[in-house]
Amino acid sequence: MQSFELPIVVTPLDIDTLGHVNNVVYVRWMQEAAAAHWASAAPAELRDRVSWVVVRHEIDYKAPAFSGEQLVVRTWVGEPAGATWERFIEIRHVEGDRLLARGRSVYAALDRSTGRPRRVDALLRAPFA
Repeated sequence: MQSFELPIVVTPLDIDTLGHVNNVVYVRWMQEAAAAHWASAAPAELRDRVSWVVVRHEIDYKAPAFSGEQLVVRTWVGEPAGATWERFIEIRHVEGDRLLARGRSVYAALDRSTGRPRRVDALLRAPFA
């Protein structure tokens, strides 16, 4: 499966009272990278028919990030199971490629016209092959 990279520059709004990036911000970046990957890979017709919702986020924090640092969020999809699809994420410093966080998310596919779950079939997998 192809991976996707989203560049990030840490802003002062990302910093918590301990002086480093807040844990919730890492989760936001995970979601932003997943959405950007979908938007870049899937054709408009498919994006108009399918939405994704989070079922689960897991994240392991390895090192802190600080204001002004340049990061990259790298993501790729794993194995689908019914209406869900796992996605993996790594957040790294651009300089030195140091791992800051590693995560796994599970997303459910929804049919936009009905709001109901739909199977992650070959049509949904094709843009990521």
